[in-house]
Amino acid sequence: MTDWSPVSYARYSDLRLRPALDLLAMVPETLPEGDVVDLGCGSGAAAGALSARLPGRRLLGIDASPAMLAEARGYDGLLEIDAALWRPASAPALIFSNAALHWLGDHTMLMPRLAGYLVPGGCLAVQLPRQFLAPSHRFLRDISAAMFPDRFDFSGWVPPVATAEAYARLLEPLGRVQAWQTDYVQRLNATPAAHPVRRFTESTAMRPIVDRLTKAEAIALVKAYEEALAVAYPALSDGSVLMPFRRVFFVLNV
Repeated sequence: MTDWSPVSYARYSDLRLRPALDLLAMVPETLPEGDVVDLGCGSGAAAGALSARLPGRRLLGIDASPAMLAEARGYDGLLEIDAALWRPASAPALIFSNAALHWLGDHTMLMPRLAGYLVPGGCLAVQLPRQFLAPSHRFLRDISAAMFPDRFDFSGWVPPVATAEAYARLLEPLGRVQAWQTDYVQRLNATPAAHPVRRFTESTAMRPIVDRLTKAEAIALVKAYEEALAVAYPALSDGSVLMPFRRVFFVLNV
């Protein structure tokens, strides 16, 4: 895919940060010695909160996007690498990942592997969007497959994120795990010449689809997508919309 756009992603920084803070609130303040790793750190939105929660520890940011890392501040070290390939040089006390690991496959292997990197008594804290069956994301699959069947086939598609219960069952043998799901009813302000939900998804869920289209094809897709969004997410009196957004969380202490 093309690189991330820090400007577009930051447009809804407050809505994207809130789940990170909710996740961080469940991380124990007392952890064994070791680094704090922000896996999939992006532009560093959670850096300040991580430092405040666990002061005095080395904070490392890991991300595959050069553009995002160029904006990241507040870390003691940054590493440009795909999260699927990352291996720590020394065992960390906390691996924290907010809205990043849903881009990676085979969570039944990935999550135990990450937990295995921790020091004894360490913590793996993860938040994952589970919005894939909602209109905001389902429409993208349905419309792209209908308009461009030569490039998109979702007939064998399965959601990349499991339920909170599934993660709890997967990780229970490794330590003490807490898992939960939250539906955030996001109020998206009116945006000029675009449906607010399209503005929200264009920097994330739309990227892998638009990347495979020509400019003219992308314009046609956006038109059809926005028409469908207008029905599923009708505008309020001020032009804003309400967008329920589901997220799955777990915190594992090994």
